[in-house]
Amino acid sequence: MKAFLLAAGLGTRLRPLTNTIPKCMVPIQGRPLLAWWMDLFEQHHIREVLINTHYLPDPVRNFIHNYNAQHHAVTLVESYEKELLGSGGTVLANKSFVKDEKDFLICYADNLTDTNLTEMIEFHRQHTCVITMGLFRTNNPKGCGIASCDAEGNILEFEEKPVQPKSNLANAGIYIANQCIYKYLPQREFLDFGKDVIPMLIGKMVGYPIRQFLLDIGTKSNYEKAQEEWHK
Repeated sequence: MKAFLLAAGLGTRLRPLTNTIPKCMVPIQGRPLLAWWMDLFEQHHIREVLINTHYLPDPVRNFIHNYNAQHHAVTLVESYEKELLGSGGTVLANKSFVKDEKDFLICYADNLTDTNLTEMIEFHRQHTCVITMGLFRTNNPKGCGIASCDAEGNILEFEEKPVQPKSNLANAGIYIANQCIYKYLPQREFLDFGKDVIPMLIGKMVGYPIRQFLLDIGTKSNYEKAQEEWHK
């Protein structure tokens, strides 16, 4: 299986740390965040990963070059964006990367996680859906994309940062999609999954409950929390 690892964000909430280093390369317990992602992908037999770049791309390019030179089981490729395309825009612009894949992963690189991707892939293949969305329980539902599911896991509603949340099941930024997803990606210069794509997929999505460690390291408090709690 292949994966998109969305890593081109500006990391504004982590400044001044991200003034000189892209968010996906910030150190977690002495290793770049990208290195932890590669460990996860290797563990779950993902064979090729596309990493998009934009802000401070050179450290990411160096990581990709050095990683590939070590002949790991995973091959990394870069997709540079002169202008940010958004999470959905990157997947749309690189449709050819997954043209031979029935299913593929889409992951937000600013998460630190040891999600059981193998189990999530099996869950996805047991359902007839366009996309499986990883979900976790949050104590801040007003600050997340929130899903409401039925007993079978079908996502019935989804709202970004709701004023009155109907659940605490939050979008984890880990998806498994099949080729049908491209029917729901509008041809735009900038395309955001949460705002532009997910609302069109109500009734065509299932939610997978993530029970492992997952933390968005994109804020200073969460970055500090990651250093303390990451168990590797």
